[in-house]
Amino acid sequence: MQQLEKEKQEEREKNAEFLSVVDLPPDRYESLFPDKDGILPITDDEYFGDDIVTMFVEWVKKAFGEEMLEENLKYIASALYLNGSGSARDLIRQYFLNDFYKDHLKIYQKRPIYWMFDSGKKNGFKCLVYMHRWAKDTVARVRTDYVHEMQSRYRTAIEELTRRVDNANGSERVRLQKQLTKIQGQDAELLKYEEKVHHLADQMISIDLDDGVKHNYAIFEDVLASIK
Repeated sequence: MQQLEKEKQEEREKNAEFLSVVDLPPDRYESLFPDKDGILPITDDEYFGDDIVTMFVEWVKKAFGEEMLEENLKYIASALYLNGSGSARDLIRQYFLNDFYKDHLKIYQKRPIYWMFDSGKKNGFKCLVYMHRWAKDTVARVRTDYVHEMQSRYRTAIEELTRRVDNANGSERVRLQKQLTKIQGQDAELLKYEEKVHHLADQMISIDLDDGVKHNYAIFEDVLASIK
């Protein structure tokens, strides 16, 4: 209980510090605070309560009002994918998963201020970390709080889908088997990726911002998305 209260107090202090340096109308923006750990997972489904799509939707709601939320999300989705199919949230998720980082690298000329942890082509795990909030335990927190949690979610999903496949027939069985195969591939990819993250996490590496993005990014290139 003492540790929980300590964490809550630290979060309150961080929020107070944030509000002291921004110039935003408090009646609308007082509940918009930076993510508590500066780590935003990017997943192809809603596996985390603080994934980037959930946080983005919450920002749109707070910034422009809940009454216009769905209309605003549809507008954003159509701007990202003019002829895209699927719900607005699905299209926004697709953008963050597949295209956001490409745009970010272009804007910052391959010197990103957001660093993407990326397990590979199967999208087993991705998350963004803001480099200015990097700490020596950042990789360790990514591993324990997100990679391990993602592995647990995959195991649960595989068990559930295996059961459903065994009890399904026809086209439904084919659909479920396809989904199961996909998640099994993501789980296998993440298992190998966890070993790389573990190796770096144990080293507790700090960065010096004065060394520049290119130098610092290269230190963690085994677990980050390529910027070549």
